[in-house]
Order: sequence, then C-alpha cells, then structure tokens
Amino acid sequence: MYRQSPKEIKFLPEHERVLRGLTINESGPGTVLHDFDAFLMFIKEQEPSVTPMHQLRRRVLPEINARLARPFQLGLKKPLQKSYPHIHGLYLLVRASGLTCIEGTAKKPLLIVDDAVYQVWEGLNPTERYCTLLETWLLRGHPEIIGERGRSWFRIPETFGDCLWLFHRIPDEGMPVASDKGAEDSLRYLPGWHNLGLLELFGLVSVRHGPPEPGKGWRIEWIGRTPLGDALLALLQAKFFGDMNNILQLEEKIPFGVLQPALQAYFPKWENNLSIPEWAFREGTHIFKVSLGRRIWRRIAIPADQTLDALAWAILNAVEFDHDHLYEFKYQNRFGVLERINHPYMEDEGPWTDEVLIGDVPLRVGQTMTYVFDFGDRWEFGVTLERVDPDMVIEKPVVLEKHGEPPAQYGW
Repeated sequence: MYRQSPKEIKFLPEHERVLRGLTINESGPGTVLHDFDAFLMFIKEQEPSVTPMHQLRRRVLPEINARLARPFQLGLKKPLQKSYPHIHGLYLLVRASGLTCIEGTAKKPLLIVDDAVYQVWEGLNPTERYCTLLETWLLRGHPEIIGERGRSWFRIPETFGDCLWLFHRIPDEGMPVASDKGAEDSLRYLPGWHNLGLLELFGLVSVRHGPPEPGKGWRIEWIGRTPLGDALLALLQAKFFGDMNNILQLEEKIPFGVLQPALQAYFPKWENNLSIPEWAFREGTHIFKVSLGRRIWRRIAIPADQTLDALAWAILNAVEFDHDHLYEFKYQNRFGVLERINHPYMEDEGPWTDEVLIGDVPLRVGQTMTYVFDFGDRWEFGVTLERVDPDMVIEKPVVLEKHGEPPAQYGW
C-alpha cells in the first residue's frame, strides 16, 4: 500500500493547476456549503433543544439528514448524532465557527443561531464561506466540541496531521474498505468518522457508500483521493502546517483569517472573514446557585469586580471547608471547548483565579461551571449563574440562602 512521510509531500505544478482552475459555489466542490446552510436554516427555524452534553437529540436527526444534498442511510434503529458522520462534522463546524451558541437553561439547553454573526456570514461570498469553514475545521474544530476524544497539537487539534496520514495510506487507485476489516476499524479512530465525513463534504476525498445493513452504521466500500484533496493538503503543508513556527505563533484565541495568507494566491476571492463579538465585562451582582450533589446547595451573590478566587473562598466558607487545597474552575466556552481557570499555585498555564474577575467570565445566564476543590478527595461543585442583578449593591460575596447540611470534609 502506498505510504509516504509528511516530509515528502510537495506542492507540484499539477496541484497549482488544479487550484487555479477551481470554481467554488454551492454546487461544489463537495456539498459542504449546501449542507452547512441547510443545517443552519434548520437551527434558525427550530432552535432545537440539545442534550445536557450539548449534542443533538435523536428526534431531530432524520429531518436534518433529509435536508442534506445526499441523505445518509443507516441500518441502526436508534442512531445518535455520531452515527451520522456528516451531521456530526457539520455540528462541529456550526459550533466551532461561532455561528451558533447554547442558550436556554441548564435543564433545557437550546442550540440557536447567533444573529449578529449570521449577518456577517450572509455577506461572505462562496469562496470566503468555503475557506472559513475549512479553517474552522482545521484550527478550531476540537473533537471535544462533539463529545469525541482528541489529541491537542499545541492550541489546535491534530486534524490536519490525521487527514494527511490518511492521504498517505490511500494509493492512487483508491483504498478498498468493505473487504478490509482492519481498514474500517482504523478509519473509525484515525482520522475518525466525522473527519472522514468532512473530507467528503469538502470534496477532498471520494467515498463509495455501501448499502445499509440491519444493526450497522456507515458502510464504506471504497475511498479515493481527489485532485483537489491532493492539491489543497499539499499547499497547506507547504505554506502553513509544515512550519512549526506558524503553529507556535498562534494566539490563545485564534482569529479568523489565519490561513488566508497561505491560500489567497489560489483563492483570490477570499477577502473578508467571519468575526465574533468580543466578550465585554458584565457589570452587576452575579447570583450563583452552588450545588454539591442534589441535596446540598447555597445561593451566593458576588459583585462583578470580585475575582474567582473570592468566589472559591465564599463557596468553601458556605460549606465550612478548610482552604488548604488547590482548585480549578472549568466551563464550556461559547464554542463548546472546555476552559479552565486555575488556582494561582498550580503549575499549569493560566489564567489564574486571582486575576480573573467575575464579570469577565463569559457564562450565559443558566450555564453551569464546575468548581473542583482538592484534587485528592475531588469535591465537585456545580456553580450555576442564575441571574445578574444590576441594582443589588454589595461589596463582597454574600450567602443569600442555604439548603442542606454540609458534609464532613474529611472522612476521619
């Protein structure tokens, strides 16, 4: 089977010819623009509720699938979101792009379209949309957004390397899959079904789908590289991913348009980029319901100009715990990626709880973050932002209400 190392990949004149002759519109390459917009319109119309883990519920999957250019056939009786690799990949794009966000309450979270970001999206031409989605997938498409386990390559996922690895495995005549159980199993994990689905949606691979079988998911008969796939991956390797300095220089919050200098010579219509409004400091007294299990909770009010360190102390005081252990706060940001804010004495990178103000934490009302105290005994508190009161004036954290007796901190 054909295999070459990433160092051997070269951007050749034949690749340049493919890219120079490329036309991007809703009809191609691939179906990503059609399917992404169809998915966005479904979300705008339905604002579907999602699971507590912020994944699509089973009941909406058949309707989304029916709206795709090539609806997916499965033999499963109760398929989940991940059972539809193309929908799974599209969900990664709608979350990682910032075009959607989670609203509602902790008990009933809703997936909605961010109207301000959507207005910018509507102003982009097909080339700009295609490149924006490609960049979103490769630089911001962390697998944890869709509940998948992933490996991090500094601040970006290892998606590009995984896709390049697959291309090295596929010979010029294509790779049979249906007759090779080992190939099917390896594809499930590397590059992963959702990445394989996105490779097809972007027109970078060609997949021959097999007929569905009872009790089974996606059946692949054959995978082949496309000329666009060869050309685009070679260009990205030569102009961006092949130079580690490009990765090391990325900021913690990766802006849109990072790949534009590498690709614009071959995608001259890529002029504008998507933009996400920056979080602004939120004034007012924040009211949190802090729960330890189901029966013990405290309602705590804290001013926006206090730090997370002050909130941590207020929680410990409210349950009569000592303050002699490390801790962290963690929450999902608007893209679905887990953020951590660490105790100032922890050796990990910041941000630190004694530097982050309550008003700077981008929690939506109804969202819960987790406060983990004492990494040995590992006490986990749910900290739900119930409301922000602009009229309540206090100078320090206050316990407004108590329910349930606190547990013994130590079992001796």
